[in-house]
Amino acid sequence: MAYSERELLARLIQCEAGGEGTEGMKAVASVVMNRVRAENGEFARVSNGGDVRAIILQPYQFTCTQTRNNTQNIYNMNPTNVHYEIADWALAGNTTASVGNSLFFFNPFSSNCPNYFPSQVGIIYNKVGKHCFYAPTAAYENT
Repeated sequence: MAYSERELLARLIQCEAGGEGTEGMKAVASVVMNRVRAENGEFARVSNGGDVRAIILQPYQFTCTQTRNNTQNIYNMNPTNVHYEIADWALAGNTTASVGNSLFFFNPFSSNCPNYFPSQVGIIYNKVGKHCFYAPTAAYENT
């Protein structure tokens, strides 16, 4: 089944941050939209002017889009109203200041966030819930 951008985003929000409360879910949605709007680097090429689906389904970017040996994926999610509301909020052009222009996030399963995202393409911006969010560095522009 081919899901709409709204459906894909709601499923991704639930899968990646469903247990992180409204602010955590908005933070994840903001990263997706920051990637969609990226003006340079890898995400600018992938989004090709605003393709949300291409950003969400870009290989190896979001754990929840990977289905091999991963039962917690977007295809097994059942989004509720809150997930759709946050997807609509993000698709309407909103982002949360708690993550700024962050393009990356991950859960380090630690109380501390590493200073840099792997491969030095992001620098720590903030921690929201259990996820660390990273703003792009100059190295990102060369991706």
